Amino acid sequence: MKSLKNLLQSGDWKGEKHVPVIHAPEKVKLNESFDLKVSIGDEIKHPNTFEHHISWIKVFFHPEGEKFPIELASFNFSSHGESSIFTEPVGLSNVVLSKSGTIYALSYCNIHGLWENSKDIVVE
Repeated sequence: MKSLKNLLQSGDWKGEKHVPVIHAPEKVKLNESFDLKVSIGDEIKHPNTFEHHISWIKVFFHPEGEKFPIELASFNFSSHGESSIFTEPVGLSNVVLSKSGTIYALSYCNIHGLWENSKDIVVE
């Protein structure tokens, strides 16, 4: 059986313009909200044209000790120059966690495929 995981690409977001950057604190307080921002191209700007663009970013949280991740957010970027209108690949969500775990972000470039990143977060 083929697996999607073999198609996921990763790298250091400081040197690779396709990797989603997860902006979240390393530690948060139990049941207190925080802003979770995910973006593409923080260090090296990703093109945002009809021919080459980020189509979407999806964000998941995998709580420690749980079997499956939970989808936190899905951001679709639909305007890539039509009528000179563009959507930048940045998403913001307010999140409340009840346990520690790992945040995963996936992005899709219409030319270069799927990219991933992750960040551990501790709930105190």
